[in-house]
Amino acid sequence: MSKVNRVDHITYAVATGMIEKWGWYHTEIEGGTVSKIVADVRPDDPDSSMKLWCIDFESFGVVLVEGIDRLKKSQVTEFVDLHGDHSVQHIAFDTDSLENFVTRAMSRGVNFRGRQLVNDDGFGKLKQLFGKGYAPLKASQMSFPEYVERPRGGEEGTDLNTDVPQNTGKNFYQRIEDARNRGDVSSLTDFAAMPADWQPTMVQRGSRNLQEATAAGETTLATA
Repeated sequence: MSKVNRVDHITYAVATGMIEKWGWYHTEIEGGTVSKIVADVRPDDPDSSMKLWCIDFESFGVVLVEGIDRLKKSQVTEFVDLHGDHSVQHIAFDTDSLENFVTRAMSRGVNFRGRQLVNDDGFGKLKQLFGKGYAPLKASQMSFPEYVERPRGGEEGTDLNTDVPQNTGKNFYQRIEDARNRGDVSSLTDFAAMPADWQPTMVQRGSRNLQEATAAGETTLATA
């Protein structure tokens, strides 16, 4: 079964004039490294756009997006207006096989935005697909998941078909913009595929070691 393995990156929507300040915070305070800056992902769009920074922490990434308002308010600005500065717009999860994960998810009623993309997002090449919002709100106002697959082993990108143009941020922005223009408020799932009697399977990984470590710590404190 294909499943998510880890958090690949977290995307924060920031208020106007704040992307440099939060970039400073994530690098100088938290220790990340700026891997890509896009001053305007849609410079030819008369309506709106966004700025984008990618900050690499090696085991995961942080993405900052800031709205650029023109004839219309940017979708990122709308998100910040509702949720506040430096709010989580979406989290990307890495998968072993994006196609297998998506096939399984769709068979259980999960809704995605458009088709799979192949891109270079500032952290390297990847396949990616965005889910619809977690709740039935305007696409520009709701947080959502992203699912990705990065190449594993061998020369970077050899396992990926890179026929799709590599436009960091542009394709992602367009997906949300299209949904906003259509008035699409459909959500990621309506849970219709969830069995009425479903119960979680509890798995306690390493619980014995944790208890032993806790007991040892308590003994050390008692005898100190």
